[in-house]
Amino acid sequence: MSNKNFLRDGERLDDLMRSGRVIIQNENEFCFSMDAVLIAHFPRLKKFFRVIDLGTGNGVIPLLIADEVKEICAVELNSRAADLARRNVELNGLSEKIFVLEGDFRLHREIFKPESFDVAIANPPYTPIKNGEPNKISGIARARHEFTATLEDVVTAARFVLKFRGVFCMIHLASRLCEIVDALHRHQMEMKRLRPILPKAGRDANLIMIEAVVGGRAGNLQFLPPLVVHNEDGSYTNEIHSIYNC
Repeated sequence: MSNKNFLRDGERLDDLMRSGRVIIQNENEFCFSMDAVLIAHFPRLKKFFRVIDLGTGNGVIPLLIADEVKEICAVELNSRAADLARRNVELNGLSEKIFVLEGDFRLHREIFKPESFDVAIANPPYTPIKNGEPNKISGIARARHEFTATLEDVVTAARFVLKFRGVFCMIHLASRLCEIVDALHRHQMEMKRLRPILPKAGRDANLIMIEAVVGGRAGNLQFLPPLVVHNEDGSYTNEIHSIYNC
Protein backbone atom coordinates (compact mmCIF):
# COMPACT_ATOMS: atom_id res chain seq x y z
CA MET A 1 0.00 0.00 0.00
CA SER A 2 1.28 3.48 -0.86
CA ASN A 3 2.14 5.70 2.09
CA LYS A 4 -0.29 8.33 0.83
CA ASN A 5 -3.18 5.89 1.29
CA PHE A 6 -2.59 6.05 5.07
CA LEU A 7 -3.27 9.80 5.12
CA ARG A 8 -6.57 11.41 5.98
CA ASP A 9 -7.76 15.01 5.77
CA GLY A 10 -5.44 17.39 7.60
CA GLU A 11 -2.60 14.87 7.83
CA ARG A 12 0.93 14.95 6.47
CA LEU A 13 3.79 12.48 6.31
CA ASP A 14 7.15 13.46 7.88
CA ASP A 15 10.52 11.74 7.62
CA LEU A 16 11.87 10.66 11.03
CA MET A 17 15.37 10.27 9.59
CA ARG A 18 15.71 7.01 11.50
CA SER A 19 15.85 3.57 9.86
CA GLY A 20 13.82 4.85 6.93
CA ARG A 21 10.81 5.52 9.14
CA VAL A 22 8.08 8.07 8.54
CA ILE A 23 5.36 9.44 10.79
CA ILE A 24 1.83 10.65 10.12
CA GLN A 25 1.00 13.90 11.85
CA ASN A 26 -2.30 15.74 12.01
CA GLU A 27 -1.83 19.41 11.25
CA ASN A 28 -4.94 20.29 13.28
CA GLU A 29 -3.74 18.45 16.39
CA PHE A 30 -0.62 18.69 18.57
CA CYS A 31 2.35 17.40 16.54
CA PHE A 32 5.36 15.99 18.35
CA SER A 33 7.98 18.48 19.48
CA MET A 34 11.72 18.43 19.89
CA ASP A 35 11.19 17.41 23.52
CA ALA A 36 10.00 13.96 22.41
CA VAL A 37 13.01 13.50 20.14
CA LEU A 38 15.43 14.52 22.89
CA ILE A 39 14.00 12.19 25.54
CA ALA A 40 13.94 9.34 23.01
CA HIS A 41 17.72 9.65 22.72
CA PHE A 42 18.36 9.94 26.46
CA PRO A 43 17.74 6.44 27.93
CA ARG A 44 20.50 3.82 27.94
CA LEU A 45 18.61 0.97 26.33
CA LYS A 46 19.35 -2.72 25.83
CA LYS A 47 18.01 -5.24 23.33
CA PHE A 48 16.14 -7.31 25.93
CA PHE A 49 14.33 -4.37 27.55
CA ARG A 50 10.55 -4.08 27.73
CA VAL A 51 9.70 -0.37 27.56
CA ILE A 52 6.55 1.59 28.29
CA ASP A 53 5.87 5.07 26.88
CA LEU A 54 3.48 6.90 29.21
CA GLY A 55 1.49 9.20 26.94
CA THR A 56 2.79 8.31 23.49
CA GLY A 57 0.87 10.87 21.42
CA ASN A 58 1.24 9.82 17.80
CA GLY A 59 3.88 7.24 18.72
CA VAL A 60 7.06 9.12 17.89
CA ILE A 61 9.17 7.88 20.83
CA PRO A 62 8.48 4.17 20.17
CA LEU A 63 9.26 4.66 16.48
CA LEU A 64 12.61 6.23 17.35
CA ILE A 65 13.73 3.57 19.87
CA ALA A 66 12.25 0.44 18.29
CA ASP A 67 15.61 -0.86 17.00
CA GLU A 68 17.16 -0.73 20.49
CA VAL A 69 14.70 -2.76 22.59
CA LYS A 70 12.67 -5.97 22.66
CA GLU A 71 9.16 -4.49 22.81
CA ILE A 72 7.30 -1.30 23.62
CA CYS A 73 3.89 -0.58 25.09
CA ALA A 74 2.71 2.84 23.91
CA VAL A 75 -0.09 4.17 26.12
CA GLU A 76 -2.32 7.01 24.97
CA LEU A 77 -5.56 8.40 26.43
CA ASN A 78 -6.65 10.52 23.46
CA SER A 79 -8.45 8.30 20.95
CA ARG A 80 -7.43 10.34 17.90
CA ALA A 81 -3.78 10.33 18.93
CA ALA A 82 -3.96 6.60 19.68
CA ASP A 83 -5.36 5.99 16.19
CA LEU A 84 -2.47 7.94 14.69
CA ALA A 85 0.01 5.94 16.78
CA ARG A 86 -1.49 2.63 15.62
CA ARG A 87 -1.35 3.66 11.97
CA ASN A 88 2.22 4.89 12.39
CA VAL A 89 3.24 1.53 13.85
CA GLU A 90 1.54 -0.32 11.00
CA LEU A 91 2.95 1.99 8.35
CA ASN A 92 6.48 1.32 9.58
CA GLY A 93 6.02 -2.44 9.88
CA LEU A 94 6.51 -2.51 13.65
CA SER A 95 3.27 -4.14 14.81
CA GLU A 96 5.15 -7.11 16.27
CA LYS A 97 7.33 -4.87 18.44
CA ILE A 98 5.14 -1.89 19.39
CA PHE A 99 1.70 -2.31 20.99
CA VAL A 100 -0.49 0.80 21.19
CA LEU A 101 -2.81 0.74 24.19
CA GLU A 102 -5.62 3.29 24.24
CA GLY A 103 -6.21 3.96 27.91
CA ASP A 104 -5.52 6.08 30.96
CA PHE A 105 -2.23 5.23 32.66
CA ARG A 106 -3.60 6.77 35.85
CA LEU A 107 -5.61 3.53 36.06
CA HIS A 108 -2.36 1.56 36.05
CA ARG A 109 -3.51 -0.90 38.70
CA GLU A 110 -6.38 -1.96 36.46
CA ILE A 111 -4.42 -2.07 33.20
CA PHE A 112 -0.90 -3.35 33.94
CA LYS A 113 0.83 -6.02 35.91
CA PRO A 114 3.02 -4.47 38.63
CA GLU A 115 6.77 -4.30 38.03
CA SER A 116 6.55 -5.64 34.48
CA PHE A 117 8.73 -3.18 32.52
CA ASP A 118 12.45 -2.43 32.48
CA VAL A 119 12.16 1.20 31.36
CA ALA A 120 9.42 3.84 31.49
CA ILE A 121 9.68 6.97 29.37
CA ALA A 122 7.55 10.11 29.72
CA ASN A 123 7.23 13.44 27.96
CA PRO A 124 4.28 14.61 30.08
CA PRO A 125 2.31 17.85 30.23
CA TYR A 126 4.56 20.35 31.99
CA THR A 127 2.45 23.13 33.46
CA PRO A 128 0.13 22.92 36.48
CA ILE A 129 -3.35 24.34 36.04
CA LYS A 130 -4.09 27.31 38.25
CA ASN A 131 -7.52 28.31 39.50
CA GLY A 132 -9.52 30.01 36.77
CA GLU A 133 -7.21 28.88 33.95
CA PRO A 134 -8.99 25.90 32.36
CA ASN A 135 -11.51 27.97 30.40
CA LYS A 136 -8.75 30.26 29.15
CA ILE A 137 -6.56 27.51 27.73
CA SER A 138 -7.43 25.94 24.41
CA GLY A 139 -5.99 24.18 21.40
CA ILE A 140 -2.35 23.18 21.36
CA ALA A 141 -1.70 24.95 24.68
CA ARG A 142 -3.86 22.38 26.46
CA ALA A 143 -1.38 19.65 25.56
CA ARG A 144 1.26 21.36 27.72
CA HIS A 145 -0.98 21.74 30.79
CA GLU A 146 -1.82 19.06 33.33
CA PHE A 147 -5.41 18.44 32.25
CA THR A 148 -5.15 14.66 31.99
CA ALA A 149 -2.07 13.80 34.08
CA THR A 150 -0.10 15.59 36.77
CA LEU A 151 3.55 15.09 37.65
CA GLU A 152 2.42 12.94 40.58
CA ASP A 153 0.29 10.81 38.23
CA VAL A 154 3.21 10.14 35.90
CA VAL A 155 5.66 9.24 38.66
CA THR A 156 3.09 7.03 40.41
CA ALA A 157 2.37 5.10 37.21
CA ALA A 158 6.07 4.74 36.38
CA ARG A 159 6.84 3.26 39.79
CA PHE A 160 3.97 0.78 39.55
CA VAL A 161 4.99 -0.63 36.16
CA LEU A 162 8.76 -0.68 36.72
CA LYS A 163 10.74 -3.63 38.01
CA PHE A 164 13.10 -3.26 40.95
CA ARG A 165 16.15 -1.50 39.49
CA GLY A 166 14.00 -0.42 36.57
CA VAL A 167 14.71 2.96 35.00
CA PHE A 168 12.42 5.97 34.61
CA CYS A 169 13.39 8.66 32.08
CA MET A 170 11.49 11.91 31.78
CA ILE A 171 11.82 15.38 30.28
CA HIS A 172 10.24 18.22 32.25
CA LEU A 173 10.53 21.85 33.27
CA ALA A 174 13.78 22.74 35.02
CA SER A 175 11.79 25.01 37.34
CA ARG A 176 9.98 21.96 38.76
CA LEU A 177 13.11 20.02 39.71
CA CYS A 178 12.39 20.17 43.46
CA GLU A 179 8.90 18.76 42.91
CA ILE A 180 10.32 16.02 40.70
CA VAL A 181 12.91 14.97 43.29
CA ASP A 182 10.27 14.93 46.01
CA ALA A 183 7.88 12.81 43.93
CA LEU A 184 10.63 10.35 43.01
CA HIS A 185 11.70 9.90 46.63
CA ARG A 186 8.14 9.26 47.76
CA HIS A 187 7.88 6.51 45.15
CA GLN A 188 11.17 4.76 45.94
CA MET A 189 13.07 6.13 42.95
CA GLU A 190 16.45 7.84 43.09
CA MET A 191 17.69 10.22 40.42
CA LYS A 192 20.95 9.01 38.86
CA ARG A 193 21.44 11.21 35.79
CA LEU A 194 20.34 14.77 35.08
CA ARG A 195 20.93 16.80 31.93
CA PRO A 196 19.85 20.43 31.64
CA ILE A 197 18.62 21.76 28.29
CA LEU A 198 19.49 25.34 27.41
CA PRO A 199 17.83 27.35 24.59
CA LYS A 200 21.24 29.01 23.95
CA ALA A 201 24.66 28.92 25.58
CA GLY A 202 24.79 31.12 28.67
CA ARG A 203 21.04 31.03 29.20
CA ASP A 204 19.28 29.36 32.13
CA ALA A 205 18.04 25.83 31.55
CA ASN A 206 14.35 25.72 30.65
CA LEU A 207 14.09 21.91 30.53
CA ILE A 208 15.79 18.94 32.15
CA MET A 209 16.05 15.26 31.32
CA ILE A 210 16.26 12.90 34.27
CA GLU A 211 16.98 9.23 34.79
CA ALA A 212 15.82 7.65 38.05
CA VAL A 213 16.25 4.07 39.30
CA VAL A 214 13.72 2.12 41.34
CA GLY A 215 15.34 1.18 44.64
CA GLY A 216 18.50 3.13 43.82
CA ARG A 217 20.72 4.33 46.62
CA ALA A 218 20.88 8.02 47.40
CA GLY A 219 23.86 9.85 45.99
CA ASN A 220 26.10 9.37 42.96
CA LEU A 221 23.98 11.72 40.86
CA GLN A 222 25.65 12.37 37.53
CA PHE A 223 25.24 15.91 36.20
CA LEU A 224 25.67 15.70 32.45
CA PRO A 225 26.92 18.60 30.33
CA PRO A 226 24.13 20.94 29.25
CA LEU A 227 22.46 20.28 25.91
CA VAL A 228 22.39 23.58 24.02
CA VAL A 229 19.68 23.80 21.38
CA HIS A 230 20.48 26.95 19.39
CA ASN A 231 23.57 28.85 18.36
CA GLU A 232 23.61 32.62 18.82
CA ASP A 233 22.33 33.10 15.26
CA GLY A 234 19.32 30.91 15.98
CA SER A 235 20.52 27.87 14.03
CA TYR A 236 20.64 24.46 15.66
CA THR A 237 23.84 23.35 17.35
CA ASN A 238 25.90 20.46 16.03
CA GLU A 239 24.57 18.16 18.76
CA ILE A 240 20.97 18.84 17.80
CA HIS A 241 21.82 18.15 14.16
CA SER A 242 23.48 14.91 15.28
CA ILE A 243 20.39 13.85 17.24
CA TYR A 244 18.20 14.50 14.22
CA ASN A 245 20.72 12.75 11.93
CA CYS A 246 20.88 15.72 9.62
